Amino acid sequence: MSVSLKNIVVFVTDLAKAKSFYVDLLGLPVAGQSEMLMEFFPGSGATMGVSLALHDEARSLVGRHTGISLKVENIVELCEKLKSGGATFAEPLESSPWGKMAVVRDFDGNMIALVDR
Repeated sequence: MSVSLKNIVVFVTDLAKAKSFYVDLLGLPVAGQSEMLMEFFPGSGATMGVSLALHDEARSLVGRHTGISLKVENIVELCEKLKSGGATFAEPLESSPWGKMAVVRDFDGNMIALVDR
């Protein structure tokens, strides 16, 4: 039996606002989009998506730490772009012995970690 990761989903309340964050500010490549879901990272084995939170169970997952970390080249430049675009940070960009890291909030408050290693 083989098991592999298909996708990870972050729930949001407004797909247009999510697109402005994930595509326009964060720069994630779009793999596909429907009225309720947008997926990123085309051609990879697994995708990350944002989906409208239509049910109570999904709505309770909006605005939390997602546990998702994205590896970013030019993390300083990206964090500046995010700030100027109106994004807020749960944890500002910091350097540590293992690299640079920041935790950014999307426009629904979902937190995504950004790392440079």
